[in-house]
Amino acid sequence: MNRNHVLQAILALSMFAVSCTFNKNGELHKIKAVEGTNRVDISEAKAEVYLGSVKLPEHFEIEVWAADVPNARSLARSEDGIVFVGNRGKGKVYAIIDEDADGKADYRYTLAEGLRQPNGVAYKDGDLYVAEISRILRFPDIKNRLADPHYEVVFDGYPEEGHHGHKFIAFGPDGYLYVPVGAPCNICDPEEEIFAAINRIDVNAKEIKPEVVAHGIRNTVGFDWHPDTKRLWFTDNNRDMMGDDIPSCELNELTETGQHFGYPYWHAGDVKDPEFGDKDREASAYRKPAVNLGAHVAPLGMRFYNGDMFPDIYKKSIFIAEHGSWNRTRKVGYKVSLVEPEKNNSLSVFAEGWLDQESQQIWGRPVDVQELPDGSLLVSDDFADCIYRITYED
Repeated sequence: MNRNHVLQAILALSMFAVSCTFNKNGELHKIKAVEGTNRVDISEAKAEVYLGSVKLPEHFEIEVWAADVPNARSLARSEDGIVFVGNRGKGKVYAIIDEDADGKADYRYTLAEGLRQPNGVAYKDGDLYVAEISRILRFPDIKNRLADPHYEVVFDGYPEEGHHGHKFIAFGPDGYLYVPVGAPCNICDPEEEIFAAINRIDVNAKEIKPEVVAHGIRNTVGFDWHPDTKRLWFTDNNRDMMGDDIPSCELNELTETGQHFGYPYWHAGDVKDPEFGDKDREASAYRKPAVNLGAHVAPLGMRFYNGDMFPDIYKKSIFIAEHGSWNRTRKVGYKVSLVEPEKNNSLSVFAEGWLDQESQQIWGRPVDVQELPDGSLLVSDDFADCIYRITYED
């Protein structure tokens, strides 16, 4: 084993140890909400939601954890439970605090505004990282600077293209920050390697240079690492304008660095693209999806469940937020799905009801999922401007 492999192994073990501390006590923690001009009391805020229509497995319950969180998108959290929220349409980044640890948020801090689609948020070693279209920002010592936040630019070399330019980011077991760059189109074959790919960067390097680790990915807005194998799993939103039922959106597993997942030549494993399918290799040359999730469901944020609140059957399973379709005769998605790698990647519905199938009316759109220290599950909603909390009690 060479020096780099030893270092990566050490980093992976340290990251795993940190993740375990999140659930060490299995409870929420009180967090002091310091005063500041950027702080808003949201303890009495209400969301226009219809939770009675949300269907969950027996003994699960859903409630609004935080209302008045405009365009709530990607989520990240600190060890003690401060929740950071990115958004796409408002240009702001928030921190949300449940001060009294009663399972409902009390305060919202605006950490930055005027940013360009700051969708992605990630937390590491006390610092918050935010992804804009072309930049990665760092908010040092954010836990102690909620009322007086400032940021520095870590890297500003990503493409400026806005089409699929908003990003989900997360730190991997190797300590690198993983950053996707979507295809700058519905369907095209970009010349630059950085597009339609996932790359990683060393945020502490003197000269940062993105390294592409996975190719052929139209647009991923969610990924996580398997707790045991440490392999990267990610959602992918497949192309539009091929009809209601093809191609399927995907859940993928990266087993080797550099694998290609087919875009723009093949979709969902075996759907040849009508424009680009004959311009490259056969379908067998590309990595097939672990799970086909359905056409146009728009899978975004996903997480492996590592908590202790839910029954053991949910351990190491994947929760996926499906944002829902726009390019389809009848809407699909608008739910939270469950994939169980321990059961041959079986796919099922965990939570649904944001879409009324009969009227085709929607009142919410799940975007991301995030575990709290007690093992409950947060779900962000950029349509209802809120964050839900799902709990289990036998």
